[in-house]
Amino acid sequence: MNAQDELTGVFRAHRELLFAVVYNILGSIADTEDVLQETWLAWSTRSGTENPRAYLVRAAVNSALARRTTINRRKEQYVGPWLPEPVVKPVDPVDLIEQVEQAERAEGAEQGEPAGDAERVEAVSLAVLVVLETLTPLERAVFVLHEVFGCAPPEIAEIVGRTPAGVRQLAHRAREHVQARRPRFPADPQVQHEVTQRFVDAVVDADLNALTEVLAPDVTLWADGGGKARAAGLHPLLGRDRIAPLIIGDRRRGPVPGLDIRYRVVNGDPAALLLSGDTPFAVIVLDVEDDQVTGIYAITNPDKLTHVEVD
Repeated sequence: MNAQDELTGVFRAHRELLFAVVYNILGSIADTEDVLQETWLAWSTRSGTENPRAYLVRAAVNSALARRTTINRRKEQYVGPWLPEPVVKPVDPVDLIEQVEQAERAEGAEQGEPAGDAERVEAVSLAVLVVLETLTPLERAVFVLHEVFGCAPPEIAEIVGRTPAGVRQLAHRAREHVQARRPRFPADPQVQHEVTQRFVDAVVDADLNALTEVLAPDVTLWADGGGKARAAGLHPLLGRDRIAPLIIGDRRRGPVPGLDIRYRVVNGDPAALLLSGDTPFAVIVLDVEDDQVTGIYAITNPDKLTHVEVD
């Protein structure tokens, strides 16, 4: 094996980890792929690196932090609520064992417990990523590295160029921020899947009573159309009495040609993928508490669905 083949092999061995770290910092698959390309270009000229993992993670994180400036400018000009680009994976609706394991890991991250196995953590939940958008880029990177991937403060300090004490302060502040804005007990994946089915059935049937029953009184709707697809408004909407008639009224305006509904795992949570023929036009993820929907995340911006695989 020549030197270039060895470098390629090492990078491929770490690519899944790098993707997960960078995606959870950026919330964008396209930008994550760009960062990984930049990381590869830097790595491809290296030789004799004693700790490839440390170098690759450091290079990827610092490239991601630089990329946050571009993303933040893009968000300032964005039309309507901004939601992360979803990571969509297939799932057997009957067999939710893997979803249970993912939910347990996500709950640990939300409660400030390091995951411990970086390769198994694929994506923080969509709802938590929305909260992470309110952190500074550095706080977010520290949260992802420490709370999600279990990196120790001295290791993070080497990555982000801060002291271990400074990293501990950043981690504490970020953890408190996330815990204050997330429910303490995420829904059981089986319950979340069943509630998602009830929600989708009510919407498809344009059944206002059924939809009202499944929504919590203080439910919030984030509808991300990016100005390129139909969405509920320019700001998140609050309240069942406002949201339910809006959703049903939109549904009654006309059927979706060739509507197909498929249930998937989106950022570790049970979710619904809506298609018009073979084209994805919406991803729906729900926050669920006590068998009711407390949060609706609807992504209809076609630019954010280009990576979604239908089969």
